[in-house]
Amino acid sequence: MDTLIDQFIDTIWMEQGLSQNTLNAYRTDLNKLGEWLVKDKRPKLVAVQRSDLLDYLAQQSDEQKSPRSSARMLSSLRRFYAYCLRQGLIKDDPTRLLASPKLGRPLPNSLSEDEVERLLLAPNIDTTIGLRDRAMLELLYATGLRVSELVNLRNDQVSLRQGVLRVTGKGEKERLVPIGEEAINWLEKYLSQARPELAQDTQTGALFLTNRKSGMTRQAFWYLIKRYAKQVDVRSHLSPHTLRHAFATHLLNHGADLRAVQMLLGHSSVSTTQIYTHVAKARLKAMHAKHHPRG
Repeated sequence: MDTLIDQFIDTIWMEQGLSQNTLNAYRTDLNKLGEWLVKDKRPKLVAVQRSDLLDYLAQQSDEQKSPRSSARMLSSLRRFYAYCLRQGLIKDDPTRLLASPKLGRPLPNSLSEDEVERLLLAPNIDTTIGLRDRAMLELLYATGLRVSELVNLRNDQVSLRQGVLRVTGKGEKERLVPIGEEAINWLEKYLSQARPELAQDTQTGALFLTNRKSGMTRQAFWYLIKRYAKQVDVRSHLSPHTLRHAFATHLLNHGADLRAVQMLLGHSSVSTTQIYTHVAKARLKAMHAKHHPRG
């Protein structure tokens, strides 16, 4: 089972250039199904029937898995069995007639402009690490990068003179993202004052370094965001993409074009970006209800 899953993962990585996080999710989903099949004395992965998968998805639902988790699981299975069909390992796709769970459109968690300002001011810029963190937070809010894109930035992807980043996003798609004067200012301070101290004599191309002279992980950056949010009493629900969501929402609040925001975020379809118009409208309604005398 493990060998087949490894072959599948390697193939879709080469064919589609999916992110490591997505590949890990597929592997986890398939391993969980495989373990359940063994435990429940069902056929192996390549011998399952539609009824087996229905039973498994029903069990996931009974365990109060969210519709979104079930949809992701089904997406993993569909890709896997499409691969098995192409390889001649199965004659029929057991996922062919499986219906996807109905999903709502949950609004992404965002921050108000005041909350973002407090978060940006949280790091102690008199320290090397604090200056690095301020530069990272400013850059994240100024560009709307995914956290994985931020922590994987390299020096040669940044042009302060032109004021742009060259980012490789999902599906190995490259885009140019403007940085903005404020973020440029903090990047210049970080590069001249903090990064040389963190790098010392190490030759590394990573833009943002830790005390270990290496690049930062997504988990480490997520930890520091939570720590700074707690420090300045930002109580809104946070996620690793909170500043990305705030970037998009605040741009639309101030009149930005939806397709321009789509390009900046690196979304392949404008329909993905449209969720932020719902966030902007929801905030306007809440503001009206709170402050209008007849709200």
